[in-house]
Amino acid sequence: MPAEPLGRRARKNSQTRRALADAAEQLFLEKGYDQVSVKEIADAVDISVPTMFRHVPDGKEAMMFDDGAERLESLLTAVTQRPAEQSLMTALREFLLGRGLFLTDPSPEIRRRTELIMNTPALREYSRRLWIRCEAPLAAAIAAELGRPPEDITARAVARYVLEIPQFAGGEPDPRAALDAIFALLEHGMHGVA
Repeated sequence: MPAEPLGRRARKNSQTRRALADAAEQLFLEKGYDQVSVKEIADAVDISVPTMFRHVPDGKEAMMFDDGAERLESLLTAVTQRPAEQSLMTALREFLLGRGLFLTDPSPEIRRRTELIMNTPALREYSRRLWIRCEAPLAAAIAAELGRPPEDITARAVARYVLEIPQFAGGEPDPRAALDAIFALLEHGMHGVA
């Protein structure tokens, strides 16, 4: 069944949110995140600062990111709908390999955006918070896949470790190699890497 079309208000709100995100990203790339004021972003979209904060209540750094719903949905799908022969850790690794930081040949736009996020402490921390918001649902999905109770400590630990990988690997010269090293540790423990 096709999705119900957005009402006029929702459509306009979505357009304003998109315009704010585009303006913010362009200004951040041109001037640097710390040199751009919220007023500049609001002015670029021809709205007031209070109106801007109604659309983006989490502040300036939130403008570079969506609400995280797609991220969570894709992450849970990677776990719960993986092929029967695929291990949980392989599914999680492949999910991360499909994200901006770990792409083998990202577009110039994705490369610039990723570098901006990883080189700007406020954006990097906000990105981390978006990943960590996925922790409880991911832990529950992992626990279910392992046939364990939702509060299982192992599932919670794996979820947290996996969700921290973008932060750990993002600071490394070769993020993909760092991702591989971290997954080797998660899959084999210290005996497998020492």
